[in-house]
Amino acid sequence: MELSKETVFKLIDEAAKARDMAYAPYSKFHVGAALLLGDGSIITGCNIENASFGATNCAERTVIFKAVSEGHRDFKAIAIVGGKADEPLSDYAYPCGICRQVMCEFCPDDFPIIVAVNKEKYYIKPLDEMLPGLFRGDKVL
Repeated sequence: MELSKETVFKLIDEAAKARDMAYAPYSKFHVGAALLLGDGSIITGCNIENASFGATNCAERTVIFKAVSEGHRDFKAIAIVGGKADEPLSDYAYPCGICRQVMCEFCPDDFPIIVAVNKEKYYIKPLDEMLPGLFRGDKVL
């Protein structure tokens, strides 16, 4: 899917705002995600840590689960922004393997993943490049 610069910039801005809501008292690594829906609306999410680290939830999963729980299934793109809370953003915050697999469950192969530091430093890759050899439900049945 081709995204306009205006759309990409809006998603980066919304992900950066969502990052401010992160609850990360252990890692101090705050991540925000903005998910573009088929109707043009945007849903945001942040990472939420827990003292039991396995119960921690990444921003990408938070936003996808939030969207699904609200009845949405038509996802067009996601933007991810993250870094240490007390430092200027300087590097990309890539989605973890679990988040990539969750995207695989709900998104097409060419789903655009925007990984950004800011509107000047970002890149876009499709899901199937971020997660080669996609594992989908039809492989389980």
